[in-house]
Amino acid sequence: MSVERKLLLHDIEQFLNVNAISDYCPNGLQVEGTPQIQRIVSGVTASQALIDAAIELQADALLVHHGYFWKGEDQRVIGMKQRRLKALLTHDINLLAYHLPLDVHPEVGNNVQLAQRLGLTISGPLEPVNPRNVGLIGELATPLSANEFAARIEKALNRAPLVIDHQQPIKRVAWCTGGAQGYIEQAIAAGADAYITGEVSERTFHEAQENGISFFAAGHHATERYGVQALGEWLAKRFNIEHHYIECPNPV
Repeated sequence: MSVERKLLLHDIEQFLNVNAISDYCPNGLQVEGTPQIQRIVSGVTASQALIDAAIELQADALLVHHGYFWKGEDQRVIGMKQRRLKALLTHDINLLAYHLPLDVHPEVGNNVQLAQRLGLTISGPLEPVNPRNVGLIGELATPLSANEFAARIEKALNRAPLVIDHQQPIKRVAWCTGGAQGYIEQAIAAGADAYITGEVSERTFHEAQENGISFFAAGHHATERYGVQALGEWLAKRFNIEHHYIECPNPV
């Protein structure tokens, strides 16, 4: 079976409510390929390694969380960008990218998918007044120490997190996948015992220590690998097409 690209894009746009979310990059079709889609390859980032895997699998579309054309990036098509675009265009592969809409979605979003894997019950958005509502807050069924929670994260994500341990039981947890270490301030304001994200900054240590909160940097890639898989599976079931997730390891 195959589906028209136009129909597939329309349904994703409606499902993710793309037009309601302001972002730092274009969401949806970033590189145009074949108008009929039968096989989708998904991955976190549209790297050359992922493109090569899509070519090998003869994919019609590459579905990613991190695509191209970010605000402030060099607009010239040279070097790495030229090689990536040339490979996609030569093989007539569509590039579909969804950033914040895929972070915040209540079913396939990165934050919801992470919560499911860590046994977190969602109580609401971390920052209700933020129109992007990128973070969430919730609770563990039973309190855990920082070491116990770190072990759970490592088992779920197959990656040991960096831990700043406040030496207090963890029950109320805030989280936001990816490079959202700055949201620790919102987590502190919300009374969280711990905050989870992907990356860490030098100042994060002091913010956690001086505000009495444990912090876990579980990896930008590791925390954001599940939303795109869930969206790919949703598309496969909806349109009776093939979907293959490719894991391109990234320690960051």
